[in-house]
Amino acid sequence: MTGRIALVTGGIGGIGTEICRSLAASGCRVIACDLPATDERLGRFSASLAGADVHFEAADVSRMEDCEALVRRVNDKHGPVSVLVNGAGITRDVSLRKMTSEQWHEVLRVNLDSVFNLCRVVADGMCERGFGRIVNVSSIIGQTGAFGQSNYAAAKAGMHGFTMALARELAGKGVTVNSVSPGYIDTAMTAAIPEELRRQMISAIPVGRIGTAEDVARAIAFLCDERSSYLTGVNLPVNGGLFISF
Repeated sequence: MTGRIALVTGGIGGIGTEICRSLAASGCRVIACDLPATDERLGRFSASLAGADVHFEAADVSRMEDCEALVRRVNDKHGPVSVLVNGAGITRDVSLRKMTSEQWHEVLRVNLDSVFNLCRVVADGMCERGFGRIVNVSSIIGQTGAFGQSNYAAAKAGMHGFTMALARELAGKGVTVNSVSPGYIDTAMTAAIPEELRRQMISAIPVGRIGTAEDVARAIAFLCDERSSYLTGVNLPVNGGLFISF
């Protein structure tokens, strides 16, 4: 992957940081995209990746015009995007009977519209150059559903359908499109779960532990590898056996 330009949205979050680290280790120059962040947060991000070829660009990926401007900046500063990881995502958890229209649309805009926006902007260039890797970070919730997450589940399930359709469109151009569906991952959000509930959660995972950001990042780096050219339209579950299906 030496010299490839990789764009990772949601790039300065816990999982996003590990994705950036893993892709940089594979030889990519990585552009971490996220909403504008404080100097303190960016400082922590940079310190955790000291020495890695990782750079930051701010953008609201739910807005097409921001995505277009982002890709232009990346192209001008670093070169054309060959690897795209759509990892930006938010939650607005509430039961449907209490969910507002804005809570529904906000999650769909960030979690699903952003995938369309960036794929639409980079796909032509990837096809023209005859190489591209797109990985969409979905979730086990897109496969199983979860109480209070109808908006999030809809967005993540929609990502699967989008992935399969786009994979068919771009397969003959040297561009693969795949998704990764993490299960329970050790993040700040899961760390805040009460200990007893956390133990119950882990007891339901067949491998006997919660996942790590590194587990997710390694799966994504595998799908982005130049040698993974025969894998497209795939959903790779990273859930420790919590949900198993064809």
